[in-house]
Amino acid sequence: MPSKPSELRAIALQRAPVNAADEAAIAAFLDALWSESGVAQATLESYRSDLEGLARWRDGRGGGIATADRAVLFDYFAERTNAGYSARSNSRLLSTLRAFYAHCVRRRDRADDPTALIDPPRLPRSLPKALSESEIDALLSAPEIHDPIGLRDRAMFELMYACGLRVSELCNLPSTGLNLRQGVLRVMGKGSKERLVPLGEEAQHWLERYLAEARPKIAGKRALASLFLEHSGEPPSRHKFWMLVKQYAVKAGIDPRRISPHGLRHSFATHLLNRGADLRALQLLLGHSSLSTTQIYTLVAREHLQKLHAKHHPRG
Repeated sequence: MPSKPSELRAIALQRAPVNAADEAAIAAFLDALWSESGVAQATLESYRSDLEGLARWRDGRGGGIATADRAVLFDYFAERTNAGYSARSNSRLLSTLRAFYAHCVRRRDRADDPTALIDPPRLPRSLPKALSESEIDALLSAPEIHDPIGLRDRAMFELMYACGLRVSELCNLPSTGLNLRQGVLRVMGKGSKERLVPLGEEAQHWLERYLAEARPKIAGKRALASLFLEHSGEPPSRHKFWMLVKQYAVKAGIDPRRISPHGLRHSFATHLLNRGADLRALQLLLGHSSLSTTQIYTLVAREHLQKLHAKHHPRG
């Protein structure tokens, strides 16, 4: 029976088959979730990973996930916490388990929901980390625009900052989502929700240059759907874009530990609020389903104003 944190992580990381009963229960849940709610594939894979992790841990103790009671789940969460899993990771797991056991109750596979009295872990409030406007200027100017890939990178950075895109939205953009004549971008966001975002003159300028000067050289004679391309014909991966952000941060004189791809999205939101943007409009631009998600940026803007007041007011 595993007890040490290292052993729990080993169970989570191993890819041993899940027992047949648990595999069938997980598959039935994911099929129902997809057919009833149209959940995105990435979300389904996340649910599968969470449930298979519990199944492997539970199988080592002589039981399956469909019959786990509250005490079993408490033990599992306790061992995960001792193993160093974050509160955010455990919170996501609890959401998965709640959805799974609600499905089991609806199907009458069991009479109770063992997650009913389990409180979610308290999440630390972490404010988004935004770059200053001068740092953004330095970062956007870092790519070598005389090289096709460098020009592509400049266009990607300009577009991400101009539109506040998620990195997955940026990397997966199809060419058909771009309308340069109207100056808008059609983005498919989380939950397959579509939104239209204005490009802005600067981003539009670099996109026009990329499409005219760089993309034809990268694509060659191939008819490729993605807007941004590698020489292989595939779009840049999220990991590749993460590496580009770090690489250009160093070139721009920015500490790479202070920046991530999502930092460009945070900077977009923070700079708009600092210049007087409406919170509801920002919610639409970011593609947030709830205004409460967008409100976190008001705290960042408030901190910015407090620092300005402390620095410049004679009695600050």
